[in-house]
Amino acid sequence: MQTAPDITLQPGQLLARGVARHLASLNFACVEEFTVTRGLRVDVMALGPKGELWVVECKSSRADFMSDGKWQGYLEWCDRYFWAVDEGFPTDLLPEQTGLIIADAYDAEILRMAPEDKLAPARRKKMLHQFATHAARRLQVLRDPGALL
Repeated sequence: MQTAPDITLQPGQLLARGVARHLASLNFACVEEFTVTRGLRVDVMALGPKGELWVVECKSSRADFMSDGKWQGYLEWCDRYFWAVDEGFPTDLLPEQTGLIIADAYDAEILRMAPEDKLAPARRKKMLHQFATHAARRLQVLRDPGALL
């Protein structure tokens, strides 16, 4: 039986893993590093049990947050938008009109629920199709690393 290669994860990827684990406990399916549209790749896209779509951006440091000028472009691609940071992050930097998740590599906790801004039906349909296609392709590559996608 093959084992997964030993991969060193970056701090933001470790936060994303903890977020995905927590959201899975809430019956969400998550895809990490998901491109919502050309030039915009979110850290975690989560599909909830009622079809809701959440975006979670993971910030590992103040500098990481300060260098992110694209985050407002993600708002039109989800029903709720969250920041995920570790417990030492200066959360006063984060906009109050967004959600807040405190995370580590193993779990997370939602401290502030993001306000809901429901996607238009046509946008939701497009995003659900994109999410499903992306997830299926990732699974196929895991099962058949030589597959041409």
